[in-house]
Amino acid sequence: QKNRNLNYILNTHHHYDHTGGNIDLKERYGAKVIGSGRDRQRIPGIDIALNDGDRWMFAGHEVHVFETPGHTRGHICFYFPGSGVIFTGDTLFSLSCGKLFEGTPKEMVASLKKIMSLPDETSVYCGHEYTLSNSKFALSIEPNNEALRSYASRVAHLRNKGLPTIPTTLKLEKACNPFLRVTSPEIRQSLNIPPTADDAEALGVIRRAKDNF
Repeated sequence: QKNRNLNYILNTHHHYDHTGGNIDLKERYGAKVIGSGRDRQRIPGIDIALNDGDRWMFAGHEVHVFETPGHTRGHICFYFPGSGVIFTGDTLFSLSCGKLFEGTPKEMVASLKKIMSLPDETSVYCGHEYTLSNSKFALSIEPNNEALRSYASRVAHLRNKGLPTIPTTLKLEKACNPFLRVTSPEIRQSLNIPPTADDAEALGVIRRAKDNF
């Protein structure tokens, strides 16, 4: 409608809800598909395969590629340092992380820590609008987190108006997202996670609880 052309398609991982339109869009616009080198056999129409640490110029913007396994083996994120933006696909959601379909809790912890190392003001664009349902689980295991309660109220207001909650920020997620707060005493007490459990063990318990919520 606005007479714009599509030049690139950036895939964070191979799942069909993220790659199912690749071939049709390539045929219609001649767009190039960007994806993970590790997953190149599973990404339809891939033209450019990128790996951890690669840097790539996109429309005048430098993009840093992070491998973030956990949700899938070959998941990658796209970080635009000049704009302070990261596209996290299904690795990091607002108030949650992706299900561990192919990876381990240890891999997911490492992936999330990689993302958390970026500046707090980084804007996070994830692959799905799940924040309202995620907030209900987060509140169930950390009900006394004032920052979370305030954010959950804002999320409910936005969704009630049909508005998106994305982007979020790393600062907000560090304060509210249970998967970035695996050392929280309240979360550990809520889920009977021993104080001696490491971060990966704790994340595994939190993820199983979320899956069954």
